[in-house]
Amino acid sequence: MILTDKIVRRTLTSKWLLLLGVWVLYFSFGLLTASIAPIAARLLEDLNMTHGELGFAMGAWQLMYIFSAIPAGILLDRVGPKISLTIAGVLIAASAFLRASAIDFGSFVLAVAVFGIGGPIISAGAPKAVISVFHGKSRGLAMGIYLTGPAVGGIIALSATNSILLPYFHDNWRSVLDLWGAISLCAAFFWLLIATSNESLRSNGANRVTVSGMQMSPSFLRKPAFVVIMFMSMLLFSYNHGLSNWLPTILQTYGFSAAESGFWAAAPTFVGIAASLLIPRFATYGRRFPIIAALSVCALISCLLLSGRDQFSLAIGLFLHGVVRASLMTILLLSLIEIRGIGERFAGAVGGMFFASGELGGLLGPYTLGRLYANDDGFTDGLRLLAIISAMMSVCAIYLLRRGELRDAPNLGSP
Repeated sequence: MILTDKIVRRTLTSKWLLLLGVWVLYFSFGLLTASIAPIAARLLEDLNMTHGELGFAMGAWQLMYIFSAIPAGILLDRVGPKISLTIAGVLIAASAFLRASAIDFGSFVLAVAVFGIGGPIISAGAPKAVISVFHGKSRGLAMGIYLTGPAVGGIIALSATNSILLPYFHDNWRSVLDLWGAISLCAAFFWLLIATSNESLRSNGANRVTVSGMQMSPSFLRKPAFVVIMFMSMLLFSYNHGLSNWLPTILQTYGFSAAESGFWAAAPTFVGIAASLLIPRFATYGRRFPIIAALSVCALISCLLLSGRDQFSLAIGLFLHGVVRASLMTILLLSLIEIRGIGERFAGAVGGMFFASGELGGLLGPYTLGRLYANDDGFTDGLRLLAIISAMMSVCAIYLLRRGELRDAPNLGSP
């Protein structure tokens, strides 16, 4: 009896330490994804870029992501998360250091693109590592927990850059990026330490497969739920990345100072932490697509409210944006992986496909908003476009619900 209790305690400790390692990696991911937004005005001036060029630079890692996400997923299925996620952390650190040394538009684009090699390994590897040791309802909770990592990283990057770090570093944005790089490098070695000593990760043979998910992709594409969720991922990432990257600049066009816009832009991330812990846990069998539809409507409303300039509308719009961006991706990805015939075995490859499709939208979102910027109307046209995209997500979710596509998915609440 005592031996059994020790085994149970050791297993639980191993699971939660693994989750901590994933969280730390995703924290560094969040730092880098939010690192450009608070220094956008300085980049436009110091690197002599236009709004359209900066929008393209913001999406450069998504462009690389599109081509590297599927190979990253296959790599994860072949060699497992320990080595793959360590490499990802080192690449994220390298991207930060290269951004800090950029001298013009071209060098900055290349530096951001490096993130697009490491990023998809973390995006696809995190759920694969988590679902290998968590089961039933705890999966939704665990995925919600690790997704607070990039949320916290984003909060720190958005709120501390202009108010604390830039004054401390004598207004040198390059030093801020070097700091993010050092933190990301530490995160990579922290993950390696935990993964090396994690018995659950070492002993789980499902982390490696001999049949590639790409070989199975034709059968996946015959499932309507798979195809529609892939399309929705592209729409969602357009909304998430387009709005998040330009949000501080949007707020500055409304008259906010750089520091004020950073704090306001960080507000959705605070909301997202609570949302990511609560909403995915309740998105169980039978509820999932109604929740997806409701979140899509929230995205639409957030865009309309953010087009207004009064603080009440902005506050509600930012709140809804935080709820959507923190939870909708988790529910979509979990729904995709748990379609019958996919599961844990092909989680890496399918996760790579999900993020490859999504980051196509992640590239187009920031770029399009930058191109639609007008001196007189600011980002009004861009926000209208994001509202249309959100409406399309709602239609997709309603389609899946009416078609009864939930019949392909297992019960999330079952052990």
